[in-house]
Amino acid sequence: MPDPTHPLDRRHDAAHHRMPPSAWVYLMGAAVDEHTARWNTARYAELPLLPRVCVDVSDVDTSCTLLGTRLDHPILLAPVALQRLFHPDGEHATLAGAAAAGTLPVISMESSVSLRDLSGAGSPPFWFHLYVQRDRGLTRELVARAEDAGAEALVTTLDTPVAGHRYRQQAAMTQLPDGVRRANLPDDADPRLAGGCLDPSVTWTDIEQLASATRLPVVGKGVLHPDDALRACAAGLAAVVVSNHGGRNLDTAAATVDQLPAVAEALAGRIPVLVDGGIRRGTDVLKAIALGAAAVLIGRPYVWGLATDGADGVRAVVDLLRDELATAMALCGTPRLELVDEKVLAR
Repeated sequence: MPDPTHPLDRRHDAAHHRMPPSAWVYLMGAAVDEHTARWNTARYAELPLLPRVCVDVSDVDTSCTLLGTRLDHPILLAPVALQRLFHPDGEHATLAGAAAAGTLPVISMESSVSLRDLSGAGSPPFWFHLYVQRDRGLTRELVARAEDAGAEALVTTLDTPVAGHRYRQQAAMTQLPDGVRRANLPDDADPRLAGGCLDPSVTWTDIEQLASATRLPVVGKGVLHPDDALRACAAGLAAVVVSNHGGRNLDTAAATVDQLPAVAEALAGRIPVLVDGGIRRGTDVLKAIALGAAAVLIGRPYVWGLATDGADGVRAVVDLLRDELATAMALCGTPRLELVDEKVLAR
């Protein structure tokens, strides 16, 4: 008898079964009581859609343009560190799966495969993620490496001056396991899973300097407050990501979908707004676009695909969400993304 469970939920369960328990907790754990991580997903389900009828939706187009790049759909892959915890091919498989699915992955500064090994002639496009380091020279070196490797943008995390209290993670794994390392950082880098790469002294001045020191567009990840979005724009950032770090930093911080409209309204189209946190269905993507997002990023779901089937699993997860997005667009009478606005929501 066919399994009636949603395909992504089956991926979740299969990944849980396949991953080492410590790796699963590292991926799925969040801060303190983990309320925010749950809210991120739950709040999407509470937003009702309002279908429209008798609209020609024979040709649904999910494509979009983001920072000058034409994409098949608005679903990107968020940075996830140390992916060899989840699959032996790690970031190699994620990059290949993203290319097959027609999307852009954001490769973490804390990846378990070096930029040098991921790049080269014919390599798929990617963005590179980094934290501004205490050693500003190392920060400049990472930026230069990303430029040389062909990264098309930089994504810098703004919301993590210190690590949150992740009690589940700390109980399961506090040090990197043998055979897994942060391949882009010095060999003597802090082996802790959280906190070793952070600098609590970072201010907007540092972000302005980062944006002015590279020829790449810089995206600021971790904005929830509209005023911070305006500061990011003034600092020269090319886009912002509405994010609460997957609920991994400050528990009971607002769900990202709840803050998205205010951030989008404050920026008023000056720079693109992206959002992550809690995307589990194609309808969630549609709702995010309706509330002002130019694109979304998924994190844990594509890692479930990576853990179960490597590059093919990553591709399958993205394809599933894109297919669901296209169906939702058709049923809401919006065959192109530029037609999607708050009118698709029953507010």
